[in-house]
Amino acid sequence: MGRILVADDHDLLRRGIVRALTEAQHDVDEAANGNVAIEKLQDTQYDVVLSDLKMGGSDGLDVLRTAKTLHPATAVILMTAFGSVNTAVEAMKIGAFDYVQKPFEIEEMELKVNKAIEHRRLQHEVEYLRHTQGDIYDFDRIVGANGGLQSVLGIVRKVAKSNATVLVRGETGTGKELIAGATHHNSLRASRNFVKVNCAALQENLLESELFGHEKGAFTGADKQRIGRFEQADGGTLFLDEVGDMSPNTQAKILRVLQEHEFERLGGTRTLRVDVRVITATNRNLAHMVAHGQFREDLYYRLNVVSIDMPPLRERKEDIRELASFFLRRFSGELKKRIEGLSPDAVKLLMRYNWPGNIR
Repeated sequence: MGRILVADDHDLLRRGIVRALTEAQHDVDEAANGNVAIEKLQDTQYDVVLSDLKMGGSDGLDVLRTAKTLHPATAVILMTAFGSVNTAVEAMKIGAFDYVQKPFEIEEMELKVNKAIEHRRLQHEVEYLRHTQGDIYDFDRIVGANGGLQSVLGIVRKVAKSNATVLVRGETGTGKELIAGATHHNSLRASRNFVKVNCAALQENLLESELFGHEKGAFTGADKQRIGRFEQADGGTLFLDEVGDMSPNTQAKILRVLQEHEFERLGGTRTLRVDVRVITATNRNLAHMVAHGQFREDLYYRLNVVSIDMPPLRERKEDIRELASFFLRRFSGELKKRIEGLSPDAVKLLMRYNWPGNIR
């Protein structure tokens, strides 16, 4: 539930909203005019502010400006009479979350409040994930940065700030997705989306819908429009894992996006343009597949502008002790078990093992 401020000089309406939101388990304050609302904003941070647009003293626009100046993450919903709808629309351009036209049902207001709180929660989650992902993909925090992955990270440092497509090759479990993420989060696109798609996990028609989206009615079950991964990654990076598993038809469509930066949704006629960096990964020998007609040669050269080969764990055994310590700390915390470390015999056993699944 959220902390909410209700500002309206119409006492009966204001008290009705306060009562309804309080019954819905929200923590609610009220202000009888704009001046009181501004005073409360200077003392308290709210999740949502409900403010009438026209009030005595400071009006709803003053409340909006104060809220966005003091607490940018606060969602402001304006209540407006019919004649001031245009003003409410203008208010949304300067930062209002939404508006509701009087008279309204209290259920409509509750819905808008819940939507605003959920939006704020998602904003916090995105900021948290961006912060933690930045930590995860920091070069110095990657296990093996001073060992077996040193040469790999040297390549990533060189290409991260470019827009070149990157092909990451290696066995399952060698850390291809980690390297793709490190490339994105150390690039000029780091503030935009890093979108991941496993090409082996979906059938051809489902993969194309996943990548390019579809229009309502494009196929049986397409009951609404769907935004594809390329659109979601616009301005950022799209990571295509197991790219060697794509069908020839999907390969042709990917090639077009790489060449022309445009595509159409399934069932659509409107051409969409995107600015997306593509990073791909595979555990298959694409050059061998090209020679046998199983993968498009022109697409292969488009994807293989920069290639990075991930060494298997059996070839970087100097990293095993550090990796084991990392997972020991992680799982002892999750399982709430106190484990001091690895015995010498345990380390010897780990070093002797061939690790066919690498790091899974």
